[in-house]
Amino acid sequence: MVKNNFSDYDASKIHVLKGLEAVRRRPAMYIGDVGVRGLHHLIYEVVDNSVDEALAGFCNHLIVTLHKNNSCSVEDNGRGIPVDIHPTEKKPALEVVMTMLHTGAKFENKVYRISGGLHGVGVSVVNALSEWLEAYVFRDGNIYYQRYEKGVTKTPLKIIGKTKKTGTKITFKPDKQIFKKIEFEYDLVANRLRELAYLVPNLKIELYDERKEKHEVFYYPGGIVEFLKYLDSGRTKLHKPIYFKVEKDKLEVEIAFQYNDSYLENIFSYVNTINTHEGGTHVSGFKSALTRTLNEYAKRNNLLKEDIEIIGEDTREGLTAIISLKIPDPQFEGQTKTKLGNSEVKGIIEAIVNEKLEAFLEENPRVANIIINKVISAAKSRLAAKKARELARRKSLLETDILPGKLADCQEEDPRNCEIYIVEGESAGGSAKQGRDRRFQAVLPLKGKILNVEKSSLNKILSNEVIRTIVAALGSGFGEEEFEKEKLRYHKIIIMTDADVDGSHIRTLLLTFFYRFMRPLIEEGYVYIAFPPLYRVKVDKQEFYLYSEEELEKFLKKHKNEKLEVQRYKGLGEMNPQQLWETTMNPEKRKLKRVTLEDAAEADRLFSILMGEEVEPRRKFIEENAKYVENLDI
Repeated sequence: MVKNNFSDYDASKIHVLKGLEAVRRRPAMYIGDVGVRGLHHLIYEVVDNSVDEALAGFCNHLIVTLHKNNSCSVEDNGRGIPVDIHPTEKKPALEVVMTMLHTGAKFENKVYRISGGLHGVGVSVVNALSEWLEAYVFRDGNIYYQRYEKGVTKTPLKIIGKTKKTGTKITFKPDKQIFKKIEFEYDLVANRLRELAYLVPNLKIELYDERKEKHEVFYYPGGIVEFLKYLDSGRTKLHKPIYFKVEKDKLEVEIAFQYNDSYLENIFSYVNTINTHEGGTHVSGFKSALTRTLNEYAKRNNLLKEDIEIIGEDTREGLTAIISLKIPDPQFEGQTKTKLGNSEVKGIIEAIVNEKLEAFLEENPRVANIIINKVISAAKSRLAAKKARELARRKSLLETDILPGKLADCQEEDPRNCEIYIVEGESAGGSAKQGRDRRFQAVLPLKGKILNVEKSSLNKILSNEVIRTIVAALGSGFGEEEFEKEKLRYHKIIIMTDADVDGSHIRTLLLTFFYRFMRPLIEEGYVYIAFPPLYRVKVDKQEFYLYSEEELEKFLKKHKNEKLEVQRYKGLGEMNPQQLWETTMNPEKRKLKRVTLEDAAEADRLFSILMGEEVEPRRKFIEENAKYVENLDI
C-alpha cells in the first residue's frame, strides 16, 4: 500500500551542507572509480532515492531504462522531489538537491526513518558527472522540468504539462570526459535491481534495454525467502528455508537460511538494502547465536558423540543465509559502507536468533536432526583436514619455500611487479616459457585436471596435486584461516587457457577454486583472464590477429577484394613462442580482463549452478544463455 501523506515533505526538509566543484575534479572520491564500477554506481545512486521512497511506504513501482544513446532513465511513482522554494537557498528544492553536495531529506529521521543513501551525495554527484541530466517531477497535478549540464543548471524550473500521477523521473548521460567508457552493462544493472526487488518485496522494478530490445520485471512478494531459493537453485537442499522477521528497539531484522549438501558457507548481509560485503556486527551476532544455539540443542538432546566439539565454522558448512537489517542510524566502517559498526546490534541480533532458532528446533525435531548431523559431519571433516594439513606441512607439500618443479619463476622479487601465467597443458606451457619476459613473468603449466571444489571436501581438496601446485606457486596459503596476502608472490595472476569448451571449463574450475578458497585475490583485483586470438589473418606480408568471430567478419568485409590467408587457432599450443608473446603476453598489446566481485551473490549462484550437483538449473542456464555463447565465460 503506497502512502499519500505529502504534507510534511517540502523544501524546508532539504538540508544543505554545500559544494559541487570538487566532484568533477576527484570523481573517484565519490563513486569509487571512473571505470565500470563507478559508471554503474551512477544508476544505483538514482535508484537508491526511489528505494528510500519505497522503504518509507510512498512508492511501489520503479522503471529503469537503458537508452541507445548511452543515457539512462530512472522513474518512480513516489511523492516527487519537492519543487517549492528552499527557505535558505531561495531556489527550487529540486535545483538545490541536484546542484549542491550533501543535500537531501535523509539527515533527519522525520522524512526517511530508514535510508540507504545516507551520505546524501547521490543525485548531485550523478548530475556533476553527467554530460547532461534532465529531471521531471510529477507533483501537485503538474509536470515540472529542469535541465542541467555537467552539474550546472541550464534551464529554470518550469511546468511543461499536467498529470494525475506522482513521482520523479531522472534521465542522465554519463560524461565521456570523466569515464573510460559510457556503455552500461545490462547484467550488472539487472543483478542489482533483482537484489533490491528481493530486499524490498513491495517494490516492482522493471528494466528496459532499448539497445537489445530486452525487458525484465523483478517483483518478489516472497522477499528474502525467494532470494534464498534463487541463490541455492543449483544445490541440493536439506530442508525448507527457516525464516523469521522481528522488530525490536527500532530495528527491523529479517533472516532466512537453509542448509545444503555442499561444503561451503555463504552468508549475504544487507543494511537498509546496502550489501555489507565485509559483514559487521549484525553478521557477528548471527554467527555466535547460531553456534551457541545448535551446540546447546545437540547437548540437551544427547546428539553429540565421540566427544566431538562443535565450533563456529562447523555450524556454517553448507549454510546459505541472508541477513537483512533495517536501522534508522547505521554506522558504517570506512567510506565503502560495506561493514556495519553499530555495537548494540550484535547483542540484539544474538538474542533474536537464539530465541527464534531454539523455538524452531524444538518444534521441528526432524529438521533439527538433519542440521545437527550435517554439523557433526562438518566437525569430523575439519578434524580430518587438520591432520591432512599437518601431514602436508611435514612433507613440505604446502610450504612456500619449496616451489613446484613445473614453475618457471621470474627474476623480479617485488610481488607488485610480478605476474604469473597459469597455463593449460605442457605444450602451451612450453611456448609461454620461451615467449615470456622472464624478468617479471612466471609461467605455471598445469598437468592433469583441477578438482571441482564445489563438490569436494577440504580433505580431498588438500590431496589434489594441481591445487597443491597452484597454492605452492602463489605462496599465500589458502582457506579462511591460512590465507596470508602478505606472502603472495605475484600481484597479477593470469589464467591463460584455450579459447574452446575445454579451456572454458578449466577456467571455470580455477575461478571456482579462487572464489571459494582464495577470495581475497579476486577482491584485491589480482586475478585476470587472458584472451588469446582466435584467428591469424595474413594479407600479403602483413599479419593480423583477431579475437572473435565478429572481428573476423568486420575484417573480411574491409578486405573483401584482397587475397587473404586465414588460420583459426584451436589452442595455445598452435602458436609459436613469438606469436604467443605478441598476442597474449606482451603488456603493450595483450587483452586481459580483470575478474571482479561486482556481485558476490550472483557469482556464487552461477558457480553453484555450473559446478554443483543439480542438473536441471544448469541445463536451464545453458539453454537461456546459448545465444550469448561468446559471452558465456565467467
